[in-house]
Amino acid sequence: MKGSQEQVAQVEELLILDDHERQLVEEKGTTVHYSRGHIIFSANEIADRVYYIQNGYVKIYQINDDGREVTVGSIRNPGEMMALAETLYHSKRTFFAGAITDVDLVVLTKNQFIDLLNTEPRLAVKVAKLLGARMRAAESLVYELVCWQAPGRLALLLLRISERCGIDTDEGTRIKLRLTHSDIASMIGVTRQTVTSLLNTFRDEHSIDVRGREIIIKDPKKLASWVV
Repeated sequence: MKGSQEQVAQVEELLILDDHERQLVEEKGTTVHYSRGHIIFSANEIADRVYYIQNGYVKIYQINDDGREVTVGSIRNPGEMMALAETLYHSKRTFFAGAITDVDLVVLTKNQFIDLLNTEPRLAVKVAKLLGARMRAAESLVYELVCWQAPGRLALLLLRISERCGIDTDEGTRIKLRLTHSDIASMIGVTRQTVTSLLNTFRDEHSIDVRGREIIIKDPKKLASWVV
């Protein structure tokens, strides 16, 4: 698990823009606000802009044949850019992006973004590394879905979210995203009922505590023992 955490930290470094890169993007683009639950872009739209997340969290998802959301990739966090690959390719979007919380975004058109990459080679290299990191993350997700049982997938998801979005408290690491059981189910490819049952199991062994939609990681080592 230690190696996995170090790998996550290395990927995080690639995903987040530094202060200089952030300033370049903010000077070029336009700031917009989306309320929690708002759809930022939809599948089949022309991909003609990219987004930098100033504040808030965004999920990338698809709708399956039953009308159920299926989250693809990880949650997009403050400091990250998103909607890059399809915009650079200028194809139609294949996924939806939705605001998990209230979100402030900097929006750049494709032409603005290309101009910025042409004039700032360091940022262009950063974007290439970011796309590579996301491809690796997608490959890892496929492996986990195929090879891991549901308890391990859920435990790893909670540990990853706590590393990105957690707040350290006397009780443990509090996950500040108020995710529903359906939200979590869509991220690991199981039913809502399975998530509820597994969260109860983790709570009974005192590795987590659940208070409404808040989750507190009380014993990360015990939770990580499910990741096999």
